[in-house]
Amino acid sequence: MRRSVSVAALVLLGAALCAAQPRGRILGGKVAEPHARPYMASVQVNGTHVCGGVLLAEEWVLSAAHCLEDAAGGQVQVLLGAHSLSQPELFKRLYDVRRVVPHPDSRPDTLDHDLLLLQLSEKAALGPAVRILPWQREDRDVAPGTLCDVAGWGVDTHAGRRPDLLKQVQLPVLDRDTCNLRAHHDGAITGRMMCAQSHRRDTCKGDSGGPLVCGGVVEGVVSSGARVCGNRKKPGIYTRVASYAGWIDSVLAGGAAS
Repeated sequence: MRRSVSVAALVLLGAALCAAQPRGRILGGKVAEPHARPYMASVQVNGTHVCGGVLLAEEWVLSAAHCLEDAAGGQVQVLLGAHSLSQPELFKRLYDVRRVVPHPDSRPDTLDHDLLLLQLSEKAALGPAVRILPWQREDRDVAPGTLCDVAGWGVDTHAGRRPDLLKQVQLPVLDRDTCNLRAHHDGAITGRMMCAQSHRRDTCKGDSGGPLVCGGVVEGVVSSGARVCGNRKKPGIYTRVASYAGWIDSVLAGGAAS
């Protein structure tokens, strides 16, 4: 009996942690111009969109590690060239995934190291609606106030409606010291993370793994945010890709994932 109580307590604790930090919806945004973001990917499990992603190389898509935490045994695929998730489109194509490489230090109980690389079963067919996006290699912070672009197919209302068309929003970067204030994330934001303001405009469930694009390059990957998206007291959290340049290069080159 004592053991069962302990397990139940752990389950309740895990549920509380998930509720406090839901895994990144485009809230307060608008429908994107069709195919204006040809680097966008939809990471899918058993044919259902679960997260966003970004095409970094012909065979590789970058997303967030937590996206596939519950995907054991499921068929993981990547949709490229899409504006609508459901309607036929000229350049839209679903790719099987040959290899899933989460960052070796990523874990369900932490926001740190929340990156995942997906190797496609073949090289993506590049064209007007499918393009590689450069990513930031210089390990320095984006200036506070910089407007960055983020897009996704995550739910876009508090009622949980899931859009069929890609949505986008521009968000200003928030400096780390402010993001770490007790009223916000209370010291949880490390140098490997960055924040963006979330006052009525935000990312949330289903947008995780999508790129935060500043000045035409990937600066961050959507990681997490508040239980209520759009809450200005809980800025959106993004993993800074430049902090992981060595790991990304190693995996893309076929080296050890370390």
